[in-house]
Amino acid sequence: MQLKENAGRVALITGSTSGIGLAIARQLAKDGFSIVFHSKSSVEAGQQLAGDHPGSRYVQADLERQEDIKCLVTEVLSQYGRLDVLVNNAGINAVIPHDALKEANADIWRQLYEVNVIAPWTLIAEAERALAEASSPQRTSCVVNISSHAGVRPKGASIPYAASKAALNHMTKLLAKSLAPAIRVNAIAPGLVATPMTASWSDAHTLWRECSPMGRGAQPEEIAELAALLVSSTYITGEIVIADGGLNLT
Repeated sequence: MQLKENAGRVALITGSTSGIGLAIARQLAKDGFSIVFHSKSSVEAGQQLAGDHPGSRYVQADLERQEDIKCLVTEVLSQYGRLDVLVNNAGINAVIPHDALKEANADIWRQLYEVNVIAPWTLIAEAERALAEASSPQRTSCVVNISSHAGVRPKGASIPYAASKAALNHMTKLLAKSLAPAIRVNAIAPGLVATPMTASWSDAHTLWRECSPMGRGAQPEEIAELAALLVSSTYITGEIVIADGGLNLT
């Protein structure tokens, strides 16, 4: 049923050649969407993924560059003539002890905010008209921002990273109010997710195993299922959904 309902609909997922973004792209493809894969540098992988998913495309863009962001949306619209779902998954991190204030210099703050806050904002602003035009009461357009539990709790690899995700969370709520009812805006705030990037994070894996009620971190597919649920809704908006296996309860 969902395949028929989503036939012809288009989803752009940033940072979708690996990890959480790839899992979301695959899930939405299963649900009938045409997928626009994106990455900053993994061009060959992106082109292969687009070839593996009929009706999909790959577009390369550096989200630190405003002109690249605008061209990304322009390319999607020139290829498909519409956009129904935007998933702002791409993000960057910086590992800095919270008490090492001078190590968290202004350049690090600027880079993290450029990719984790300003890029999602620009993408939403550039896509707003297309999202609104594609929306209907039966099939609302939506934005899903991939945040972090570090934006909700005083945790995270660094204070600048956590603050950037907190900003993304608040932006989600403000936009949900401003863009309703045509465009719904929600965020998912994962904790530890099993990806190649986190494979060596032994302390984090120990923490989740010993302290979280679920006793483990999430699989990317579990975050993707949650994203698909938010996409399929016609009502949920303005929510920051924490997906950390209950670690926030401890």
